[in-house]
Amino acid sequence: MKYDKIGVGYDGTRRADPRIADRILNLLAIRPDGRCVDVACGTGNYTKYLSDAGLNIAGCDQSATMIEAARAKAPMIAWHQADALSLPFEDGSFQGVVCTNAIHHFDDLEASFSEINRIVSDGRLVLFTSTSEQMRGYWLNAYFPVAMEKSIAQMPTWETIQAALTAAGFRVVEYEPWYVPREPVDLFLYSGKHKPSLYLDPVVRRGISTFCDLADVAEVGSGIERLTTDIASGEIRQVIDRYNTLGCGLN
Repeated sequence: MKYDKIGVGYDGTRRADPRIADRILNLLAIRPDGRCVDVACGTGNYTKYLSDAGLNIAGCDQSATMIEAARAKAPMIAWHQADALSLPFEDGSFQGVVCTNAIHHFDDLEASFSEINRIVSDGRLVLFTSTSEQMRGYWLNAYFPVAMEKSIAQMPTWETIQAALTAAGFRVVEYEPWYVPREPVDLFLYSGKHKPSLYLDPVVRRGISTFCDLADVAEVGSGIERLTTDIASGEIRQVIDRYNTLGCGLN
């Protein structure tokens, strides 16, 4: 399983960004006695942050490696190894669900959303995700075109996400843009939007599924060589500016 591989050392670069987590907490608007679950929680970084903020939250992920790491850092939280298609919870068990940077790994988006809807009672699902439309505007396409095309192919469009949510019984209330900060904390795929040198670090790349699971070694090698040269010469600014004109400011 890809995330059993990525999960080793994952927390070295993947941490909960308070700006993201606090906004998720606000959007959940969960009642004081409400229960929440983090679906596809990974190593539990956002789960733990939300728990520390006062939420009664559980976490589940299909990767045994991820869940083991999550349990080690926060043994007080109930962790479950489970796929989004078959969640080990009773109907209406939760008043809120959160899912961060994970829906592109769901085998069946509509079925996964239906399963999530089954366990929610009078509450919200808050997703933090990219879309394929946004990703076509990432300047990473200039250096890693094949890997990015594979990554874009597995990322649903906003129209697809909205349709799957509606078919699953959710009512989409709000779509809210989020802009990559100049000093990122959670080093996901486009975290280096303003800081290209991040991608020169193999440890950073190892925590990103596009590089770890989808990229050809030769393409990464040549892309990193060109990126290094462009950073040194300043050409990277022109590359970034060209992609900025595509209007891609989102994560």
